[in-house]
Amino acid sequence: MDILLNVGLFIVALSVLLKASDWFINSAEQIGLAAGISPFIIGVTLIAFGTSLPELATSISAVYADASSIVAGNVIGSNITNILLVLSLTILFGREILIEHNIFDVDLPILFGSAIILYFILLDGDVSYIDMTILIIGMIVFLTSSLSAGRTEKKSRPTVSWKVYAMLVVGGTLVYFGAVYTIEAIVNISSSIGISEDVIALSVVALGTSLPEIVVSISAAKMGKASIAVGNVIGSNIFNTFAVMGIPRIFGSLEITDDILTFSLPFMVAVTILFLFICLSKRISKWEALLMIMLYVIYISTLIDKQPIEF
Repeated sequence: MDILLNVGLFIVALSVLLKASDWFINSAEQIGLAAGISPFIIGVTLIAFGTSLPELATSISAVYADASSIVAGNVIGSNITNILLVLSLTILFGREILIEHNIFDVDLPILFGSAIILYFILLDGDVSYIDMTILIIGMIVFLTSSLSAGRTEKKSRPTVSWKVYAMLVVGGTLVYFGAVYTIEAIVNISSSIGISEDVIALSVVALGTSLPEIVVSISAAKMGKASIAVGNVIGSNIFNTFAVMGIPRIFGSLEITDDILTFSLPFMVAVTILFLFICLSKRISKWEALLMIMLYVIYISTLIDKQPIEF
């Protein structure tokens, strides 16, 4: 009965978290346009950050709940899910992606660099204050350079009402409470069925918190803006690495388990390199999407095999 109650709590809390994130994203987008930020830059920065908000909220809540092993699992699992699952579902339910924007000069190098930085930071099994500073500086540099390059003329900026700002506050508040109860349910479920918190974070939480990316990317593909899906994945993974890994360290130490270091972290780097090679043709086809889904299934299956559930 306790397991069923906690599963129910998890579903409700995660649903609130995702819906509140949607409100936060929409209001942030309108405020960004009013501030003179171009739509493409909003997609790569504000929308990517907004779709990464569930990961950030659950990670901060995990530190306060003394379940900090969820943080690294959340980041790494979400980055893997974004590339292998979000992109592939976008292609299968939308259309093949043609990469029109030049992502090879800045975006892809930063994505690859962030993955390598995260690998070496976590390699010693600890995230120090120096590591935290490096990650947060990386986030600030990425945000500053992207936003400064995408300003629009003042006369073309729309206006927003107080309701938009109110929705931003309401959305952010509900994101916080949704994250708190999502983590509480995860901790209770993991203790009940004998499976580690980081495994749940790498699979269930990573999939759940990647739902905003899936929805945004599929919607963009159906509107004929499939290249935005690539920008969303790139931006979300960069934010996950820099912000979701760095900011929670402010609130407490982070536990990095051996399973993450020996399997999931190297797998994430390998998946990022695969993504770079796939993007070289500036076209992501359906057969490549099927390949990515197969790799995702293999990844999840390996996680389950490494630690079977024990009731």
